[in-house]
Amino acid sequence: MRAVHVAASGEQPQLSELPTPELTNDSVLIQVKAAGLNPIDNAVASGAMSEMIPHEYPLVLGRDAAGIVRAVGRDVDHVSVGDEVVGTVPFAGPFREGTLAEFAVLPSKYVVTKPASLDFVTAAAIPLAAAAAAAALEATQAQAGQIALVNGATGGVGGYVVQLLVARGVTVVATGTPADTDRLSRLGVTTVVDYTTGTVVDQVRDAYPDGVDVLVELVANVAGASPLGAVKTGGRVVSTTGHPDEAALATAGLAGSTIMANPVRDILGPLVEQAAAGTLAIDVTTTLPLEQAVEGLSTLASGTARGKIVITLEN
Repeated sequence: MRAVHVAASGEQPQLSELPTPELTNDSVLIQVKAAGLNPIDNAVASGAMSEMIPHEYPLVLGRDAAGIVRAVGRDVDHVSVGDEVVGTVPFAGPFREGTLAEFAVLPSKYVVTKPASLDFVTAAAIPLAAAAAAAALEATQAQAGQIALVNGATGGVGGYVVQLLVARGVTVVATGTPADTDRLSRLGVTTVVDYTTGTVVDQVRDAYPDGVDVLVELVANVAGASPLGAVKTGGRVVSTTGHPDEAALATAGLAGSTIMANPVRDILGPLVEQAAAGTLAIDVTTTLPLEQAVEGLSTLASGTARGKIVITLEN
């Protein structure tokens, strides 16, 4: 099969032929029709996570996929050969299998049936990003009538976070640029803070002098980069990046936590159904063929991506 992979530690991603992955008793072999890109793919490719989770090479990149079941393990009973499905490769070691390939093996607990009303591209954009957003929503403990700031709302996770908060009755403030305003407004954002024209904290406090109740931090990757000053004392901060840490939160008089996506069937299934029903918009802004997957990864790494990038396969 053709697959985008890293041949050995320290090498750059490449597209070439690899053996089709082997099925296990509790896994599903799918013919991949579309694969969603996530920032974690670049972290895996660079080896940045190798001290936490073992990497085995050649390492196929990609976590999310939608496709057609071609074989199931003997312990799998919720999907059958020929079914159209969507799922993900979880954050479990060793990292070796991925979805940027013509075939992928996914653990069955991370695979759900794809509704007929969802195309493969739309479905492939859901698993990790939407599951992260769902985890963030629950961790915020946000209530109707509160105000939340989403720092990094223009990315794949951010679009889902905005919608889930709005559906709960929360007023959403989001960071972006003037070019992002229309798109974010369609997702339900009330106020777009242009981070290119001044500090986020000052602009939020100008609009909401008492501060916001909740901050969802999706972009800060160094200490001190998160706009904690925009949050009222006693507010909550939920992060996907590990920043701010507990010490910074305590100093600011805030509570919070770092969350991680876990798109098992019980979490992924309802999100897929919401997308099929039209109550959760799937913001795919770019589709690329497998031959340009490395280009898509570079766009993600540059920080200029908007919405979701999905790789399509004609196989």
